[in-house]
Order: sequence, then C-alpha cells, then structure tokens
Amino acid sequence: MNIGIIGAGHIGGTLTRRLTAFGHKVFIANSRGPETLKDLANETGAQAVAVNEVVGNRDLIVVTIPMKHVPKLPKGLLRGLNNGVVVIDTCNYYPQQRDGRIDAIENGMPESRWVEQQLGHPVIKVFNNIYAQHLMDMGKPSGALRRIALPVAGDDENAKGVVLRLVEELGFDAVDAGGLEESWKQQPGTPVYATDLDAEGVQRALSQASPERKSEWRAQTTNSERLPKSA
Repeated sequence: MNIGIIGAGHIGGTLTRRLTAFGHKVFIANSRGPETLKDLANETGAQAVAVNEVVGNRDLIVVTIPMKHVPKLPKGLLRGLNNGVVVIDTCNYYPQQRDGRIDAIENGMPESRWVEQQLGHPVIKVFNNIYAQHLMDMGKPSGALRRIALPVAGDDENAKGVVLRLVEELGFDAVDAGGLEESWKQQPGTPVYATDLDAEGVQRALSQASPERKSEWRAQTTNSERLPKSA
C-alpha cells in the first residue's frame, strides 16, 4: 500500500519502521518540515514530505499527533479524499499532561469522533492503546502463544477490514471493537489501555469499560469552575 503518516513521534516513527519493513511505500510528514525527518527517511526508505503532500494518491493515512494539534492541520487537508481512502486515528486525549481542555470530549464525545469531525473524513481508531516500543518489538506470528491483541473501532466496515488485516500483518490479533461511538472503550484510563492483553482479554476489557472518565484523564477544574453559579 501507499501509506501517508502525519506525525513522526513514538507511534508515527514506529509505524514508519514497521510498515516499510513489510514493503509498504510510506510517506512521512510532521509540523517541522521534511528536512527534520532525513534520519528516519534514510533509516527506513520512507519519503519525507510536507504535510500538504502526505495525503495525495494514498491508500491509507495515519494521523498520529498530539490531540491539541489536530485542529492546526491545514484546513481541508483530508476533505478531498476519495471515500475509499482509509484514515487511521491513533490520537489520545491527555488534558492534564499535554492537550489542555477540549470541551466536546469533556462532555462525553468519544475522542476519535472529535478527531473525525476536525478532519472531515471518517476514521478508524487503532494503535492508541499500546506502547510504541511494544508495537515495535512484540508482534508475533498468527497463532503464537500470548499474542497481543489490539482493538479496532470504526463505522466503515470496508475500511475497518483493511485495518484489521494490517494489524494482523504487524503481528497482533485484531479485535473488532465496534463502531466509532464505541471507541471510548479503548481510550486512556479504560481496562484495555496499555495492558498488552490477548484477544480474549481485550474483549473482556472492552465489556468492562465504563463511560465515566476518571479524574486523572479529565481537564483540571479551575477555581472559577468550582464556585457555585450564584457566586
């Protein structure tokens, strides 16, 4: 496949290394420009490009950047894509550690639904619940004992099928986690997040997830927000 990756951090860099090793043609972009990606390009054979060049003539695009930077992507970057182009969202919302407050997510919108709205194109949620080093090193052949499984959520069954097969190619069992409205079950703080479970364990963890976001994964309440409305 021709694959564009937006973001060259831990997950973006790992996917670049792994996907090129499987023979996929990868185009990588970040916010600082292609000249900053020369080392990764030389290491992997990926092609470093500008952000506005990463989406052209691709079969699959991965968006793997800090959540707070998603709205800063060039306006309409993905809006002209053919509906057959698969877009993966690996983003996680870390309000206290990095991203600040995003009201829609605080009010219960699944993180990937918010990302989808910002991008203007349907997304498939995957690779957000595994450490980058584990994604790099812990893939195993199909049927191997204690093979890690990854949940995959999305509304487009054809696009999700492409991603399920890609997960398997990378050495992980792929678990269909339902539609994008169900993707909150694999967000930070849920039982499946950063746990390296097998397929049965992933299915069990998804079933045990609670929609109530834990305090450490919510934006901090300001003093003014703590005051009663009459104050």
